[in-house]
Amino acid sequence: MDVLAWLRDSDPALRWQVERDLLGEPPPVWEATRARVTTEGFGARLLEKQDPDGRWDGGAFFPAGFDFASMKTDGQPWTATTWVLNDLREWGVDAAALQGTAELLAENARWEYDDLPYWGGEVDCCINAWTLMNGLWLGADVAGIADWFVEHRQPDGGWNCEWVEGSKRSSVHSTLNSLKALLARETATGGTAETREARRGGEEYLLERGLFRRLSTGEPVAPWVSRFAYPFRWHYDVLNAADYFRLASPQPDPRMAEAIELIRAARQPDGTWLQGRRQPGRVWFEIDVPEGEPSKWLTLAGTRVLNWWDAR
Repeated sequence: MDVLAWLRDSDPALRWQVERDLLGEPPPVWEATRARVTTEGFGARLLEKQDPDGRWDGGAFFPAGFDFASMKTDGQPWTATTWVLNDLREWGVDAAALQGTAELLAENARWEYDDLPYWGGEVDCCINAWTLMNGLWLGADVAGIADWFVEHRQPDGGWNCEWVEGSKRSSVHSTLNSLKALLARETATGGTAETREARRGGEEYLLERGLFRRLSTGEPVAPWVSRFAYPFRWHYDVLNAADYFRLASPQPDPRMAEAIELIRAARQPDGTWLQGRRQPGRVWFEIDVPEGEPSKWLTLAGTRVLNWWDAR
């Protein structure tokens, strides 16, 4: 199979990344494809779901009227505002297509936690990370959230959403999402000395563990570190982490070598990566294949990570 041709025959949300990152097409080519995300395919379909008040599904992190008891059987729903903004941003939708959304959310959206204002964030590291990235993208004032990450690092260098429950140890999930947000802040504004230092410390937390091992025993954190599924959502695995480091540094850190081999080992003989077990929960519509089938999104991520590593 011609994997690159297979990848290119995709929704514009994925195709423009293939053209830019794998095919090396000139900017006019992939920029034209990226512009289509707003008007066709996955991006256009999600934009059509927006409520008149700026939200999606009536809620900030959960849909309006969500029955939290149902999470035990049905999982987390992925249809509310934050999840949709994450998708649209990651797919490359031009912020101009959401003109006025930042202001509408400032007026109408409140967090389910303590009814806090949307662009102020709340107490969860991952939620604050996505709010920071989405706010930077849409032009909201989220500078205070970047400083929040400096103040809420754990003693071991990373972050943990359970800090509010008293945790003093970092979580790989929370740390990776926090790093993505701080990198986005630096890319957009240069950051501050404090936020840059916090990001370097968080990276070190993951790197000194080889991205997947416990520092205390050297054993893998859990079996799921090498089980990949798209969308990544909040979940940590070594492919998700390696793709962050690909963006963060032109020079791979040699301590990632074992993790990279886990990614390489998951590649099928035809050059694809198979969809793993996705996190359950209601979605607006499917954007990838069922478990066990070749995933274009994972193949894009896996291929560009290995290309970056092998070119070092």
